[in-house]
Amino acid sequence: QLVESGGGLVQAGGSLRLSCAASGSFSSINVMAWYRQAPGKQRELVAPITYGGSTNYLDSVKGRFTISRDNAKNTVYLQMNSLKPEDTAVYYCKMDYVLFGKTLSAWGQGTQVTVSS
Repeated sequence: QLVESGGGLVQAGGSLRLSCAASGSFSSINVMAWYRQAPGKQRELVAPITYGGSTNYLDSVKGRFTISRDNAKNTVYLQMNSLKPEDTAVYYCKMDYVLFGKTLSAWGQGTQVTVSS
């Protein structure tokens, strides 16, 4: 189970920090990632992070967003700075985890981020 928090309404130029905590039965969590889906658009990958801390970013958020994780807490974060109206979307976290030797995926319920101009 993934529980997200930290979304909300913010003015352009502001900041928000999203959190996503994983709980349940799993041997390990490999990649954790943040996705977003704006109204009328497809869900897109914002940033993934591996267990070892390797990251990647959507071009439009590079230099503004930072993904991090706390492996001891099974939690992933997304620090979002210099927010723009086009960042408005529902943000979802996703994890790829291992259970009984199988790699599975789970999604969070989503948290709304709204950036006003």
